This record gives sequence, structure tokens and C-alpha cells, in this order.
Amino acid sequence: MSQNLEDVRIRVLPDGRVSRRDAASYLGYQPQTLANWVQENRGPKPVRVGGRVFYRLDDLKMFAGGEAA
Repeated sequence: MSQNLEDVRIRVLPDGRVSRRDAASYLGYQPQTLANWVQENRGPKPVRVGGRVFYRLDDLKMFAGGEAA
């Protein structure tokens, strides 16, 4: 990961969710990588709302910190 997590700007919804694109940016990966991880049962757990995929910011922080999400 080439950038500090504090330097990444993402949109966080009021309930703490972020889009897959923002989650990927936060973690330093491509959105497709997160999509692949879902199929492999890896990475932070996604949340589906209205057919869209989101991630909880707290889960992303734990994952980035090396803890199991």
C-alpha cells in the first residue's frame, strides 16, 4: 500500500457504510479485487443493500489493521 490511510478521501454514509469503490480506495486495491474476494470468502465482509454492495468502515479499519474482519 503506497498511501497512508489518513490521506485517502472516501464518502462515508451516515450509518458507516462505504461503496465498494471507496472501500477499495481506502484499502489500496481495485474494486474488482474486493469483488473477487467475495467469491473466495476473503477480505472484509460486504453488506448488500438494495442490490448494491457496501462495506462497513469499522470492518475496513479492522481489516487494514491486520485483524480478521
